[in-house]
Amino acid sequence: MNVLFAFFALLFAGAAAAQQAYPSKAIRLVVPYASGSSDVIARMLAPKLNEAWKQPVIVENRPGANAVIGTEAVAKAAPDGHTLLVALGTHVISPSLIKTPYDPIRDFAAVATLGAAELALAVHPSVPANTLQEFIALAKSKPGQLNYATTQVGGNQHLAGEMLGILTGAKLTPIAYKGGGAAIGDVIGGHVQAYIGSAASVIPVIKSGKLRGLAVSGATRNSDLPQLPTFTEAGVPNYDVRLWYAVLAPAGTPRIIVDKLAAEINRVLAMPDFKEALAKHSIDPLVSTPEQFTEMMKADFARYAQVIKTANIKVED
Repeated sequence: MNVLFAFFALLFAGAAAAQQAYPSKAIRLVVPYASGSSDVIARMLAPKLNEAWKQPVIVENRPGANAVIGTEAVAKAAPDGHTLLVALGTHVISPSLIKTPYDPIRDFAAVATLGAAELALAVHPSVPANTLQEFIALAKSKPGQLNYATTQVGGNQHLAGEMLGILTGAKLTPIAYKGGGAAIGDVIGGHVQAYIGSAASVIPVIKSGKLRGLAVSGATRNSDLPQLPTFTEAGVPNYDVRLWYAVLAPAGTPRIIVDKLAAEINRVLAMPDFKEALAKHSIDPLVSTPEQFTEMMKADFARYAQVIKTANIKVED
């Protein structure tokens, strides 16, 4: 009995020491993109963690291969909490489209979500639809003839359009662009009928009158355009297509370190100045425990995999 007691005493002492010692060196926040919103959030988070722990927190951009290069680097890193991934929701989408050298859930430890950005649907003023239901009816009357601009085959925006079609029976045709600016530009120019994209990018052109807003995703209306109904209010419930941002660690990272990271990140998310900085990019803080984040990833992985299968989406090599 004394031997067993001594074993557990050493075990708990070791865990406490690991938590106290962490972080013992610089932390790398790996962003698997050259730029973009995930990079912006990482650079907002880094100084907050540095301030709390008095250790350098370095944002490292490792783009390439649809985020595979940077993501794989983190999956293979030492599981000591000093190399972390700042991931987008596409983390659980890409493996259903392309072959990845990692499992998006099994090879990572879920740490914490950072924020979420809702999507909005807007159409060119020439489209004879003033409401979401009128747009759905129009699309049903012309199967496949209504186009919507998207920025990436298999990305959140593309799948958002496919999911709308699956839920409503309205068949839309995606037109892929290399960037959001070109995509919105062609909708404004009347070359494409609709755009489904981040609320931050769509709302300004809706306010200007260049596009007509029909609906926004999320449980509540967007404060920047409160007259725009949610998809649920407009008659399409269960349309959860938000973009999320989060922090992942390599699988095998000690739970005590994951918990310390999660607690600190959630503390940062509660800071008024951090909330204000997120709001400038139309991103809402998204607080979760590691368990809640894991379940969200599993649910999104299954849901989007089904959308990809049903829509028969393929990504060219």
